[in-house]
Amino acid sequence: MSFGIEQKRAFFVLVVSVLIIGFANGVKLEAFPKILNSSGDNITLRWEDISSPSGKDWVGIYSPPDSADDRFIGFIYLSSCPNWKKGSCSINLPLINLRSPYEFRIFHWDNSINARPVHGDRNPLPSTAHFLAKSQSVTFRNLNDPAQLHLAFTSNQDEMRVMFVTKDDLKSYVQYGLGEEGLDEVAEAVSITYKQSDMCDAPANTNLGWRDPGYIHDAVMQRLKPGKRYFYQVGSNEGGWSSIRSFVSPDKELDETIAFVFGDMGTSLPYKTFRWTQAESELTIKWLLRDLEELRDKPAFLSHIGDLSYARGYAWSWDSFFSQIEPLASKFPYHVCIGNHEYDWPQQPWKPSWASSVYGTDGGGECGVPYSLKFHMPGNSSFPTGNSSPATRNLYYSFDVGVVHFVYISTETNFLQGSDQYAFIEHDLRQVDRIKTPFVVVQGHRPMYTTSSRIGDAPIREKMQEHLEPLFVEFGVNLVLWGHVHSYERFCPLKNSSCGNMDIGANLPIHVVVGMGGNEVQPQWQPRPDHPADPIYPQPIGSIYRSEEFGYTRMHATRSKLSVSYVGNHDGQVHDILEIRLKGIEIVSSSWIWFLKAVSLFLVGTLLGFFGSILYYYTTGKKSRNVQWATLSNSDL
Repeated sequence: MSFGIEQKRAFFVLVVSVLIIGFANGVKLEAFPKILNSSGDNITLRWEDISSPSGKDWVGIYSPPDSADDRFIGFIYLSSCPNWKKGSCSINLPLINLRSPYEFRIFHWDNSINARPVHGDRNPLPSTAHFLAKSQSVTFRNLNDPAQLHLAFTSNQDEMRVMFVTKDDLKSYVQYGLGEEGLDEVAEAVSITYKQSDMCDAPANTNLGWRDPGYIHDAVMQRLKPGKRYFYQVGSNEGGWSSIRSFVSPDKELDETIAFVFGDMGTSLPYKTFRWTQAESELTIKWLLRDLEELRDKPAFLSHIGDLSYARGYAWSWDSFFSQIEPLASKFPYHVCIGNHEYDWPQQPWKPSWASSVYGTDGGGECGVPYSLKFHMPGNSSFPTGNSSPATRNLYYSFDVGVVHFVYISTETNFLQGSDQYAFIEHDLRQVDRIKTPFVVVQGHRPMYTTSSRIGDAPIREKMQEHLEPLFVEFGVNLVLWGHVHSYERFCPLKNSSCGNMDIGANLPIHVVVGMGGNEVQPQWQPRPDHPADPIYPQPIGSIYRSEEFGYTRMHATRSKLSVSYVGNHDGQVHDILEIRLKGIEIVSSSWIWFLKAVSLFLVGTLLGFFGSILYYYTTGKKSRNVQWATLSNSDL
């Protein structure tokens, strides 16, 4: 193969540039310590002697170390260091155990060098044309360290499932008991993994997005005594053991239910990557941890209703997500349902003509495989992928916790009348024992009701209202929770898009959108024709309360009342409360509404007292010099 004069000249310029920028300046890059003890530990990256630094010079993060220059998992601009203009500086970076060593490389980039093609979220990717230096590899002391622990209920009330990940296919176990010093019970884990060829589309099935997921271990702790705190650890003698964690076992006789529900949370990464990540998820985790710690020995669980990690085909985002939720999910059951960003791909098997513009490429080619194997929810629902990939699981299921029957559904696979899912929902709702569980809560990802004008899900909403809403109404579902729209919105009791009577509406479902867990806020609400930047006001009939603030909801139920509180991330305080009583519905909104209620009642009391005193004067013929004004106790408010 021969090169022309211009090709030779370009090659010569490239070589000279590398020599001048890199070797001539003697750029050095060091990463230390070389061996990390635990996932999440910090390393320090220190570079020296960049002679003409640019604000766009960057360091690429690579795992495994033999990845090509353009196959980084993330990058950081050197200008993030305060003294970058000196050409020497350092930054700290936490690393997650990806079951493979890391390497770091510095590249020169300035405005004269074209960026790589803009990716997904309009995120410009830096050029790898001008390499400067690379570090030695950094690794973890134990690549098989059990990680990403998360709990889940099974179909049996005296069990608790735990799942975790190691690098190799090691025979692994869970040891558990009623005391930290007495982990006398042992259960062997079942192990599974998946391959690059199991992915259905790009980037998940390319070398760009694919990384080895390791082995996923699944063990069930059995014969648990109800309502007791159990201690456990997972792993093996060969690969090592996790630290000891604890949880409170289920109690089927409990007359109380506590849950935390949100959707669309995502994960936060300490570096830029091919897609935007969800920095707000850190605050969601922070406030959830606060609330869970305050429960002490009360049992509770978490419910994440779709769009979990937003990995979208970039495998390391799943590792980050599980590491981020582990402080929660290793102590409280973590339940999920499937969202568009776990599943949708061009050749998905159920894609009816009326939804061809709705089901797209949001799953990044994963086609539900990581979601199906990294979680194990109760029941045995599955749906074939239509190819050699594992069937999609964890689609629809139900369980009882205390006084509430919870039902999870899939909005990404067939839910129409005649489908397996429809049959499950109908049978499940018909069988609910309302003496045992007086409240029924349904959860799914795409909402049946929303006043958002951004999302193009109208065909799905119409089909859900046609096929599923009659079931919810017929069987007296109390509450339906949805994600997908990245905001909070609470509706009146609804049937056919019309409000029921708030006082007697307990027989109609109340729909609440809770997709404000962490993904970026969209401009949601239908705009005013004369002011396109402003939403219609007052908001549409049926939409009682809505907010674009990130956060989550707390659910608390007793035999007579179910309440849902919306907690905002900016202050960790409650901004809206819904209370559903068995004989009706009581709405308790923001604190300022309480203030207005108190003022109104005070004024009413004042007027009653005033006219009462006049009546007394004229009926007794005596003028009272010291009128006793009526007051309202807290119980009257």
